[in-house]
Amino acid sequence: MTTTSETWAPPTEFAEDLRERYGLECPPRWGTPRHPDRLSLGPKLWKVMAKLGAPPMPWQKYVSDVALEVDPDTGLFAHREVGLSVSRQQGKTELTLGAQVHRAMAWPRQNIVYAAQTRGMARQRWEDEFWEKISSSDLARYARIRKSNGNEAILFPGKRSRMGITANTEKAGHGPPLDLGFIDEAFAHEDDRLEQAFSPAMLTRKMAQLWWASAGGTTKSVWLNKKRDKGRELIEALFAALAEDAAAVRPRACYFEWFAPEEMNRADPATWRATLPALGFTVTEEVIAAELEKMDPAEFDRAYLNRTRKPTPPSDPNVPKAAWPGLVDAGSKAGADVAFAIDVSQDRKRAAIAAACRRPDGKVHLEVVAYRPGTDWVVPAMTRLHSLWKPVAVAVAASGAPASSLIDDLVAAGIDVPEDKEHPERGDLAVMRSGDVIEACGQMADAMNQGTVRHLDQVPLTAAVNGARTRRNGDAWTLDRTSSLTEASPFVAATFARWALVIRGPHVLEDYDPLDSIY
Repeated sequence: MTTTSETWAPPTEFAEDLRERYGLECPPRWGTPRHPDRLSLGPKLWKVMAKLGAPPMPWQKYVSDVALEVDPDTGLFAHREVGLSVSRQQGKTELTLGAQVHRAMAWPRQNIVYAAQTRGMARQRWEDEFWEKISSSDLARYARIRKSNGNEAILFPGKRSRMGITANTEKAGHGPPLDLGFIDEAFAHEDDRLEQAFSPAMLTRKMAQLWWASAGGTTKSVWLNKKRDKGRELIEALFAALAEDAAAVRPRACYFEWFAPEEMNRADPATWRATLPALGFTVTEEVIAAELEKMDPAEFDRAYLNRTRKPTPPSDPNVPKAAWPGLVDAGSKAGADVAFAIDVSQDRKRAAIAAACRRPDGKVHLEVVAYRPGTDWVVPAMTRLHSLWKPVAVAVAASGAPASSLIDDLVAAGIDVPEDKEHPERGDLAVMRSGDVIEACGQMADAMNQGTVRHLDQVPLTAAVNGARTRRNGDAWTLDRTSSLTEASPFVAATFARWALVIRGPHVLEDYDPLDSIY
């Protein structure tokens, strides 16, 4: 059995187009496709980057080519907003600088404002990186710097354009009309004050653009997380529309995100190759491997896999999380006599099917068989598993639990509730009452402490264990879907599957040895 998870991915022809156009072998998971009928000023920006000593990599060519598309009907930029979410050390700074210098030199009287985490950080990058690259390049003769505090600017006298900096405040961007606003390191911004300050200053500028860029942040990165959610939604809707009509209207914002879903192993170079578009150009696998060795895993995920860093879960005394890593057995496999269980998340956005079976050594193998969005797939999947494996039982919690709504459909699909509860048949539903759930949770905790279960270290299951929270039920406790820090259904399903195996096994397995439950 293998874990099944669904993370949205663009159509294969999108990656093929990027490979053909730009030689890009690492496409973004979410990315605006190039409009085939629009001219673009992207190649002009590429020349600027080359003059600045950083010829664009394929991913930078793609992003800038889309970002600087020109609407043939208006002659204006097709995109008023450009969002970029990419991991650290991928060349974001070079693209940022290139976009600003191109703007300053392409049109007269351009007002460009750059913001980072703080004004101090913006000035440091502006002076130590931006100006250093400009002043040592072939473009140095076109620019000069003004360093007076509060009035810092890189000036382009021939075009009367300026590249300035600002602070992360509600007054940022106030003053002259703004042609290009750039919000860098967006993970550090906890609200939308900069966007709200920049936007009004752009209203009268027909070619104005707001660019923002960042690697992944934390749960406190409210503005970035909102932008990423909106960007993903925008791209998924766009590809759905294009599938129906190639001439579908496109949004006025473009978005690009390279990202490794949780189920991708952080230590696997294949994950890096699918997530880091500069790999093989400015960074190597050896460098990333060294970063993995020295960094906290959660920070590595944020910096190089573009994942949002979540708070370290507080310990719940009822769930022996510390024992879980020692129960990993990558070679463990399901056997013939397997029990399944179904659980649904509290908000019904995801569901899980887990399996449990007794190994020849007496240990119980646990595995998440399927974990996907929604619930419409559960009954068909369970029906197929039921047919293929002829399980000991299929467990599902009774009324009051989210998965109980599936019981009637399971019965209609031929997975029956036993007529005689004392004498169930192989494959019947095991509908768990509150006492059964309490029993199952306590048994799982004991099994983890006693080392009698084994698992494959699957990401959804391990994450659910680490984030599990419990609630009291009399003098006992049960797993709590609502307060758990991660989505709990994989762990709940595994707990119920183990219970079904242990409780139903004696009733339906002819060769069941009761001593296996004692020793």
